[in-house]
Amino acid sequence: MDIKTASALRRLRLVSAPEAVSFILLLICSVLKRTTDFNAVPVMGAVHGVLFILYVIFWLDAWNRTKWSLGTAALYFVLSVLPTGGFFAERKLKREAEASVIAARARKEMEGVVNA
Repeated sequence: MDIKTASALRRLRLVSAPEAVSFILLLICSVLKRTTDFNAVPVMGAVHGVLFILYVIFWLDAWNRTKWSLGTAALYFVLSVLPTGGFFAERKLKREAEASVIAARARKEMEGVVNA
């Protein structure tokens, strides 16, 4: 995995958990707006909107760089529209990045063995 692909996955991973938190907070604010005089929906809506747009931009970049299948790309997008999906996306992306690092190290070690 090249550095640009790793960076794209890292950006997507870093924005997925805050996007999920903002979604949950927006849902809570929506309930509070209907049941109390507390109205933070405009603020949380804007925060969540910005984080969701960043998620989609980073998702598109990661999809382009990693050459995910349509199913994998769709899974990461669906996780972005579920209230706690961002947490699952972050965990899955972390595992994917760790697996890529392990594979790259194994390839490097094999090149050293073949060249020796």
